[in-house]
Amino acid sequence: MKILLFASAYNSMTQRFHVELVDLGHEVSIELALDHERMRQAVDLFQPDVIVAPFLKTAIPEDIWKQHLCIIIHPGIKGDRGPSSIDWAILEDESEWGVTALQADAEMDAGDIWASINFPLEGETKSDLYRGKGAQAAIACIKQTLANFIEPKYQPEPLDYGNPDVKGTWRNPLKQSHRAISWESDTTAEIVRKIRSADSQPGLLDVLFGEQFYLYGAHPENVLTGKPGELIAQRYGAICRATIDGAVWITHLKRKKKGEQVYFKLPAAQVLREYIQALPEVPVSLELSPHEVTFRDIWYEEKNQVGYLHFPFYNGAMSTEQCQRLRNAYLYARTKDTKVIVLMGGEGFWSNGIHLNVVEASADPAAESWQNINAINDFVYEVLRTDTHLVISAMQGNGAAGGVMMALAADKVFAREGIVLNPHYKRMGLYGSEYWTYSLPRRVGPEMAQKLTSVCMPMGTRVAKSIGLIDNYFGHTVSDFRTQVIKGAESLAQGEDFQHILWLKNKQRFLDEQYKPLAIYRQEELEQMKLDFTSNAYNTARYNFIYKISPSETPLHLAVHRQQVKDNIPCKLLSPA
Repeated sequence: MKILLFASAYNSMTQRFHVELVDLGHEVSIELALDHERMRQAVDLFQPDVIVAPFLKTAIPEDIWKQHLCIIIHPGIKGDRGPSSIDWAILEDESEWGVTALQADAEMDAGDIWASINFPLEGETKSDLYRGKGAQAAIACIKQTLANFIEPKYQPEPLDYGNPDVKGTWRNPLKQSHRAISWESDTTAEIVRKIRSADSQPGLLDVLFGEQFYLYGAHPENVLTGKPGELIAQRYGAICRATIDGAVWITHLKRKKKGEQVYFKLPAAQVLREYIQALPEVPVSLELSPHEVTFRDIWYEEKNQVGYLHFPFYNGAMSTEQCQRLRNAYLYARTKDTKVIVLMGGEGFWSNGIHLNVVEASADPAAESWQNINAINDFVYEVLRTDTHLVISAMQGNGAAGGVMMALAADKVFAREGIVLNPHYKRMGLYGSEYWTYSLPRRVGPEMAQKLTSVCMPMGTRVAKSIGLIDNYFGHTVSDFRTQVIKGAESLAQGEDFQHILWLKNKQRFLDEQYKPLAIYRQEELEQMKLDFTSNAYNTARYNFIYKISPSETPLHLAVHRQQVKDNIPCKLLSPA
């Protein structure tokens, strides 16, 4: 079918729909919902069979939905209506939630139901739920909807609150007053839930040192205590604030807009630097304690000759300091009496490379970019030169740019089914590093490597495996994925041919080094990156990304219908081989 996507942004959900629908063999074009007239133009130009809105903040014009089947992907259970569905579900501690495919109608979220998928809620943040279970359910909904669409006798289900299966209701927009924290009476669990209901947008508004800040990245703490509301500790950029029954860690803050001055998210301790110079830095062990509930952004565990290194950095961004600590943690893992090391990343994101927000906030962005890229390269180098272990990259969540290239340094790369990969840097105005000029062609060949880094389109796991970018994908859920990763890692560690596989790996690394040393790859990449870090292209792209500046028109590489009009060479997603 010809499917037109209307979206307010080309975000992770829109990208997921894009790659999944292309994988299914559909012809897909995208129009950003910048105004109604352009949406009408897109329909006239593309003549779609179905219009799908995976992420839309504005209404589809009546003349469009009256003439075309328009499916709205609503992040709520049957009968749920309103713009703050996930927020309310998390705030009210629902045990089950869902996604529903609705037909666009005059009344918001009240159209006929084409499909609905439910799933359990287990304490996720709003953003993790959106990218994880929500995205999986949304894809299942659109697949079911399209199957229903071609069934001649199928009739969608009218919204009927008299139906016992319809358990949702209308919910007004969730305001800051609905989730305001009372530090004198709210428990740790309540505060964590409130912050998670607003993460990553819009954030929970609170007051610190007489200023208003949005709070993000909440983690409970069961050891440190203090006067409720008081800041009692800091750790790796996060701050710890006491509650009536413990404490809560807050990893990121954003100042509230003042006049025309707009702010962006940064590590909390960095934002409050002038206020917390005397606040103690409380370290935490790298290895987990079974009874300790606290915040850590890197930890290590091992079982059955396999070590697992976790690094769930917020939004997948890796600052200079985080990269340095990750390298040290990896060196520690390499000293252990194990055979396999698994790089786990985080559930929401594997990694997105250097920390652009920290770069933007620095006094010298070019210098900070240089420090950051060298720090991540130092970590990647240690992975590449590992001769004592086999290394697995276990990509639980989405990855982009240097994060994808970082994963390729491992001997095996596994991905959770359905994550989205963006193995390119060009749209950020960068050539790229992380030894990609060594690792990427080694996996996909020089011709495909050039295509991936120049065409700059997202990729699903099915395509990634078909071209050799990853070794395999599996696991409908994070839990399923982890179970299979553990099974595969232990099988590798305990296999009779382990030493032979390790020997072959080391022999190949020796031959590769003789042909062209890793130091040369790094030098060549960084020579280009040094120029890029002072370029207008990088500075502008970084600024637009951080401040969420919307494009003035839909980029041609997304709008296939406009490519045809302008007689450009179409820029399409790769399809599975």
